[in-house]
Amino acid sequence: MSYQGTSALITGASAGLGAEFARQWAERGADVVLVARRLDRLRTLAAELEKAYGVTATPIAADLARPGAGAALREELRARGLTVQTLINNAGFGSHGAFAEQDPEQIARMIQLNTCAVADVSRAFLPQLVADGRGALVTVASTAAYQPTPAMAVYGATKAFVLSLTEALAYETRTSGLRVLAVSPGPVETEFFDVVGTRDAMVGRAATPVAVVTATRRALERRRTPPSVVAGLGNRLSARAAQFAPRRVALLAAGHALKA
Repeated sequence: MSYQGTSALITGASAGLGAEFARQWAERGADVVLVARRLDRLRTLAAELEKAYGVTATPIAADLARPGAGAALREELRARGLTVQTLINNAGFGSHGAFAEQDPEQIARMIQLNTCAVADVSRAFLPQLVADGRGALVTVASTAAYQPTPAMAVYGATKAFVLSLTEALAYETRTSGLRVLAVSPGPVETEFFDVVGTRDAMVGRAATPVAVVTATRRALERRRTPPSVVAGLGNRLSARAAQFAPRRVALLAAGHALKA
């Protein structure tokens, strides 16, 4: 896995996992392009990274939930004379509660950001990532991808999409030098639960962003990068149990855990 002399585009970079991805890539010598809606936070992070690691950090404000965001972002980088070797699809959010009581506009925005934007941005940058072959395509999925998630029905479904898409892209690009990986953390101590609005969405012990990003790097740095990895031993065991349990059993267990 190459870092020195490469550049990484990180979505959802204003906080949490996105900011930690930026720190760990910059620490290893990669320039970073930071994308999120909150430009003030991106500028603060960019200044921190440039001072600490001597890399170039470029903040770009963008709402990836808008249709066509991938092509628009690609053109923005082209206009700035920037190319990237790594794409980290981290932007996304969740909600908790009965599907019938959810705000329809919030549901639509979640689907757009968590799934459509991932596919759109990946499609916009994948040809150049494959052509270069030094970096990686990373998407942040979730342990919610491994079974239905009552009370987080849409969020779990979007992460199942992300997991499936990324594993398929890993196969399609297997003869290139590009490393393609979906990382599925369990709960992480970030602003995610502030947006969700309840800790009832937290199942199990929360990991730190450092632990999740470190697990991602280690998977990428293997001689043969797997198409997907679950971060954390307990999470790997629960994901494996959900895969092998009867679907109805996995559904009942998830509904109980999420207080649906």
